[in-house]
Amino acid sequence: MGPFFMPLLVPGYIGLFFSCFLSATLLPLSSEAVIIYMLYQKYDVWACLLIATAGNTIGGMTNYLLGLMGHPKWLQKFGIKEERIHSFELRIQKYGYWLAFFSWVPFIGDPLTAALGFFRVPWIPVLVLTTTGKFLRYLVLILPFL
Repeated sequence: MGPFFMPLLVPGYIGLFFSCFLSATLLPLSSEAVIIYMLYQKYDVWACLLIATAGNTIGGMTNYLLGLMGHPKWLQKFGIKEERIHSFELRIQKYGYWLAFFSWVPFIGDPLTAALGFFRVPWIPVLVLTTTGKFLRYLVLILPFL
């Protein structure tokens, strides 16, 4: 393994990856605290940025895949009326994959990526915009450490 992959072998970076992955799922976790702690502990800033982005993006895309497994008719079993489902679907389709850029936003980002999968928004633009949004969020977070 070359020097580029060496950070992957350090337990702190593995923990950062899983913290970021889990915080991008529907679990109420905060990856920001972990990355800031690691930066104060003098971990490599760029490795933290890339690993956090990768973990958080993979977590977001896991939500997307879980959404793909769903079917809008299933929401009716939870008492949600068909008109409400259709209204939500129209909003998702109106803004489409651009909504994926906001997957980093607390509280709405995680369900948003699941909804993008649920309503079958194309996955490649979702992946690109999810990655971009999450990268920029972590970049802003690490700026004071540069």
